[in-house]
Order: sequence, then C-alpha cells, then structure tokens
Amino acid sequence: MSRGFVREYEDQWLHEIPPTMAALIQYLTRENNGIRVYERKTVTDPATGREIHEMSNSLSYAVDDQNRWCMLE
Repeated sequence: MSRGFVREYEDQWLHEIPPTMAALIQYLTRENNGIRVYERKTVTDPATGREIHEMSNSLSYAVDDQNRWCMLE
C-alpha cells in the first residue's frame, strides 16, 4: 500500500502532540471520530501551579514537567 493513503496522524499518542491548546483540541477531536471537543474551563492546581484543562469529553488534561500533555484522573 502506498504511503499516500496513510493518514498523517494515525497512531499518534497524546504525549506526542505539541503542548498547545490548539493541538490538544485537534487531537481530541480526531480521537472522538471528528466530533468537536472543546475546553469547558481551566483551573490552577494549587499544589503544582499547573493549569488543568477540563474538556467537553469529561476528562482533564495538563502539561507535565517534561512539557508533554497528560490525562489526569
């Protein structure tokens, strides 16, 4: 099969995308079968000072110490 038929973002992981909100939204929308995922609110974790982004897919995400996106529990 020609590489021309392979999607560019197939097999991409959350920690591989750039640490920007636009990249996170694009990735989550793609993972949600094209249904738009948006940010509901942002809060700051008092313990770490990190911004936590609560998204419309009911999950929360933050950029970790290695400047990569991670999903929070």
